[in-house]
Amino acid sequence: MMLPLRVMLIADDPLVRTGLAALLSDGSDCMVVGQMASDANVVAEAEVYRPDIVLWDMGWEPVDVARLECLADLRDHGIHSVVLLPDAGTGTEAWQVGARGLLLRQVEVDRLVSALRAVEQGLVVWDEAVAMPMVTATADALPGADILTPREHEVLTLLAEGLPNKIVADRLHISEHTVKFHVNAIMGKLGAQSRTEAVVLATRRGLILL
Repeated sequence: MMLPLRVMLIADDPLVRTGLAALLSDGSDCMVVGQMASDANVVAEAEVYRPDIVLWDMGWEPVDVARLECLADLRDHGIHSVVLLPDAGTGTEAWQVGARGLLLRQVEVDRLVSALRAVEQGLVVWDEAVAMPMVTATADALPGADILTPREHEVLTLLAEGLPNKIVADRLHISEHTVKFHVNAIMGKLGAQSRTEAVVLATRRGLILL
């Protein structure tokens, strides 16, 4: 018998949290183990609740940097996440920092549960409407250096020198947490699995010179 999937819910609207919890608990094989708003320490909460997966409703507003940083932190701690997006054009940044499931907010509950299960098992799930803008954006970005922001380029250049996050943060007068966020974004944009691979790929594309 398959064990219930332990899901931790994140949503700023308490009514959305309540609604999602009810949907997932009603006849599905999911068990909601924790609920919180996005301003919580989501990694610390995940360590308490020990979910199999995180379901994060992004609401109707644009996805902001703070929530993207939290997604990156979850990925760094080995916690898979599925994100509910407001529209089809907002998935790229969430994907780059670690979300492995990208669905629109109006997804049907059966598809949502299937996506949660698939991502928990190591698969990637994109809603069809979300996938096309992402593929197009990635294809447009690959040839040129403009796939990286100026700050990401600065961070990448210092990574190429073999500097740790703390030194990079000191050099750029930003926090280590922000450096970590930029590193995750760089890896996502370049399709790299490590810092070293990101430097190698960037060098091959002429984004940096060693």
